[in-house]
Amino acid sequence: MQLIGPFIQILPLTDMPIRGPLGERHLRIMEHGGLLVAAGRVVDVGGYQDMKAQYPDAELHFIDTPQVLLPGFIDCHTHICFSGTRSRDYSMRIEGQSYLDIARAGGGIWSSVTQTRAASQEELAALVVQRANRHLQEGVTTIEVKSGYGLNAAQELKMLRAIRDAGVHTKASLVSTCLAAHLVPKDFEGDEKAYLEWIIADLLPQVQQERLSNRVDIFIEQTAFSPAAAMPFLEAAASLGFDLTVHADQFTAGSAQLAVAVHARSADHLEASDDAAIRALGGADTVAVVLPGASLGLGMQYAPARRLLDAGAILAIASDWNPGSAPMGDLLMQAAVLSAAEKLSAAEVLAGLTIRAAHALGLEDRGVLRYGWFADMQSYPCADYRDILYYQGKMKPQHVWKEGILVK
Repeated sequence: MQLIGPFIQILPLTDMPIRGPLGERHLRIMEHGGLLVAAGRVVDVGGYQDMKAQYPDAELHFIDTPQVLLPGFIDCHTHICFSGTRSRDYSMRIEGQSYLDIARAGGGIWSSVTQTRAASQEELAALVVQRANRHLQEGVTTIEVKSGYGLNAAQELKMLRAIRDAGVHTKASLVSTCLAAHLVPKDFEGDEKAYLEWIIADLLPQVQQERLSNRVDIFIEQTAFSPAAAMPFLEAAASLGFDLTVHADQFTAGSAQLAVAVHARSADHLEASDDAAIRALGGADTVAVVLPGASLGLGMQYAPARRLLDAGAILAIASDWNPGSAPMGDLLMQAAVLSAAEKLSAAEVLAGLTIRAAHALGLEDRGVLRYGWFADMQSYPCADYRDILYYQGKMKPQHVWKEGILVK
């Protein structure tokens, strides 16, 4: 057993409502506390001096500077398995060209498909490890990673295998998602219905056979898949035993309600969500995942995070780290900027990066510092937790632990 502390403040984030608005009263702040870890799990959280007396045989990890301890962050929506960049797209976008114009000029998602197809499985795995380790150094201990830049059997399986391989070489936990339904590839002979039927009949059985993922995603948008085609696809994927998530309401409203109707774990993006979508998510168990990095990268409005919370939604915040619309990948900075724009409390932001993000991935063993849960945590060089958002992402964690092991 190891006793870690003392910390000026510990925010275990326990006993917080899973949905709706949160305020400072929901943060159970423990002062001058310590945390006991054994076999990668939290054993106890309490006053440091009391715990020293209670556990005299524990190995001590002494914290000798003022620090605030939080659970590790969970990024529940990323695309960090990719090769190449889309800096040309970005340059065109800031010169005023539209998403459709850029796609017609050879950019957009298809540009990333071309570059990712050209990379080997080993190269992709190394890139995932590099990006995951950067995230880990910034306090993100669990990372969802999507495929979706392969768009045929060999290439999608290559991506999912690369994500699997990367998980062996990083201390961060990786959760894979099959996003073969990112768009209809240019080299597929058939329409969207035929392509989605191919995914169900041919690709997903191989994914299951190799145990590469238990999650399926689809991009519902005018440039991707229609709601009419997406509904039977999602229902079929669910019947195969896959958890569902949906790229919803990024540019066009309407697909968030579809995500709710199929009992998806999450509806992600939501920048274009209207009153009907907000009402639907407010009364559903489907997590509303907002992606401020995409808003920053595309120069568009944020998802209506404040209104979603006030409607009773389960709100998570993720980075959408990808080569096109969200290349920055700095989860804390994005969350801090979103909090200022949408007037989110510190409690709402921290819950959205931890326990509520875990809920979006169906993980019930992390996101808070509680007995029996993973000792995934991070400490910041300050004496007041409010400093963390105040510096808008420039303050990074001084220490990061993954399953009780110090990784920074």
